[in-house]
Amino acid sequence: MFFRKKTQAAAPQPAPKPFVAPVVAPAIPVSDMSGEPDLRSIGRALWLKKTMIFGTTFFCAAAAFLVVNAMTPRYQSETRLLLESRENVFMRADADKGVTDRATVDQEAVTSQIQLVLSRDVAREVIKKEHLDQLREFDPAVGGQSISQLLLGMIGLGRDVSSMSAEERTLAAYYDRVNAYAIEKSRVIGIDFKSSDPDVAARVANGIADAYLAAQRSAKTDQTRAASSWLAGEIEKMRVKVADAEAKVEAYRSQSNLFVGSNNTSLPNQQLTEINSQIAAARGQKADLEARAKQLRELVRSGQPIDSSDIANSESMRRLTDQGAALRAQLAEQSTTLLDQHPRIKELRAQIAEVERAKRAEADRLARQLDNDAKVAADRLTALTASLDQVKKVASTTNEQDVQLRALERDAKSQRDILESYLVKYSEASARDNVAASPPEARVISRATPAIKPSYPKKLPTILIAAFAGLALSAGFVVTGALLGSPIAPATGYGYAPVGYATPNFADPHALLPVSTGLAMAQPLPHVSSPPLMPQMKAAAVPPLPVSSIEQIVQSLRHAGEAGRRVTVAGTARNAGTTYAAITLARALAEGASVVLVDFAFGAPNLSVISTDPNAPGVAELVRGQANFGDIITRDQYSQVHIVATGDVGNDAAALAASPYLSTIVEALAQSYNYVVVDAGSAADAPVEYFAPLAQRSVLVTSDPADLQTRAARERMAMAGFADIVLLAGATQASVA
Repeated sequence: MFFRKKTQAAAPQPAPKPFVAPVVAPAIPVSDMSGEPDLRSIGRALWLKKTMIFGTTFFCAAAAFLVVNAMTPRYQSETRLLLESRENVFMRADADKGVTDRATVDQEAVTSQIQLVLSRDVAREVIKKEHLDQLREFDPAVGGQSISQLLLGMIGLGRDVSSMSAEERTLAAYYDRVNAYAIEKSRVIGIDFKSSDPDVAARVANGIADAYLAAQRSAKTDQTRAASSWLAGEIEKMRVKVADAEAKVEAYRSQSNLFVGSNNTSLPNQQLTEINSQIAAARGQKADLEARAKQLRELVRSGQPIDSSDIANSESMRRLTDQGAALRAQLAEQSTTLLDQHPRIKELRAQIAEVERAKRAEADRLARQLDNDAKVAADRLTALTASLDQVKKVASTTNEQDVQLRALERDAKSQRDILESYLVKYSEASARDNVAASPPEARVISRATPAIKPSYPKKLPTILIAAFAGLALSAGFVVTGALLGSPIAPATGYGYAPVGYATPNFADPHALLPVSTGLAMAQPLPHVSSPPLMPQMKAAAVPPLPVSSIEQIVQSLRHAGEAGRRVTVAGTARNAGTTYAAITLARALAEGASVVLVDFAFGAPNLSVISTDPNAPGVAELVRGQANFGDIITRDQYSQVHIVATGDVGNDAAALAASPYLSTIVEALAQSYNYVVVDAGSAADAPVEYFAPLAQRSVLVTSDPADLQTRAARERMAMAGFADIVLLAGATQASVA
């Protein structure tokens, strides 16, 4: 909130008295009338109680120092384990040698291993090994209970060790000091243990890791031994089953005469195969002999030269062929000297013809021989076919028996396979029944060592926290008492200061920083017998006009709705604080709403000094057409108010004030902002008649509500058309304050 109200609106006084500014006023409460705390008053209250605050802080720090030094320190040691598969590939079973992701450990597996580290079996093993049950730190009953322990147990603030067994007491103390956790984004487990003795803390932390690894190793060994024992019993049972199954197979084979030949086939099937092959050979031989005999007869019948493999293989045919060749040679020789009718020539030709007849006779004989061989092959084929039919009949009668025999053989084979697999697994389990052959699925990567500094209590952080708590509590009590208690006397007055009616310095932007909206304007003006500060004040008793505060004006505008969105701020005269009042009103309206402050005081422009861009163009440039709306709108340096300055007025102040374009500017701004505040300057200098149509609600700023000039300015604005004229007094004093 940029502004704070300090006073209430002043009511008209029953009797007119001179208007003067008081020198001092009552005390300032820590919260103003709007209910918001005054930070400066709270700071003064804290400063007045600084001795109590620092004393409480020192007392809390000293008490914490004494307590942490009286507490028994505890030392912490840590051991770390890495979860990984440490099994050698050569020691695995044959079924697991091809597995490649055995080392994968997920978060659930890490959490499960943490629970195994914290298991009671591991705890009992460590307690037994390190003799923790004999230490008073872990068993309060060792050496007898102290009176304080008995009293705390009786009232329920401590453990009643008498109602617990020795093991329960030791386990409770053990679990109070042990902690196992997983290192983030890793397969590492940390094991912490705390003890008043650093050596005990280190030994127990290492003992927990060793006990955990031993438990893992023992679990693996027990599993292997259990598997070996079970396999041994199953192997004996399977041997009996295999022997019975094989005996049934042999007995049924003998009973059914289902003997097995070569290639593990039955005799009928083997005979069928052999007879089929013999029939095929006999059928082929018969066909070959018949074809050869037919060929010889064709050669003899056609009279062609007899050339055949059978003729070539015949000794008689070779002799006749040689004899015919010799006779032809002689005929050729004699034909060179003798004529065809010569007796020698005729003799040789007759001999050659006889040889040819002998060859044909030999060919006929060979053909008949081949026919005889073909008949023999046909008879053999017939005999083999008969044997095949007989064997088929025998095989058909043994099919059902063969099916049952194969079923018995399959049963025997399955029993034999199971027995062989059990034997292989039993041999592997027997070989792995060794501690060295079953490594645990973790290893120690960091062993605990005795700590040098205690981990509990944290002395310096505890003392600092206690001191801060004391500081916060004491300061809180002071602030609460200041907010709820009586006011505190300040060094200055209640919104007043010993000031004169000086003109505010608008050239200094720090003079326009947001201050309280109720400074002197809302405080009823008391009547004191002091000399008047303004020489122009009349001695005649004139009743003052009713005045309002900035807060009241803001509330009135907000409740007015659409009619309160435009307001004109004018002063009774120059140096009455009109510009400051406009700025204060705009900043107060800007709380929760969008506000634009427009400077139409062309005779005395002042708003550019608080703008974020003092050299930006203004209304004058917009009216002349040298700029647009985006160029003339700037922001207040100290609030959320938007500002439209006058710009470079030059000698055109009167023309600009009478320009009809001002109405267009106000209408356009009213479309974009919730409130439009117009600074019209002095009513005595500015043509207020031009501004009445722009914003009929107006605020008249005056230095003296009882001045006749104020009444004249109010009447002039009423005649100009302003429907609602609110009087605001004391802006000059507020600006100087």
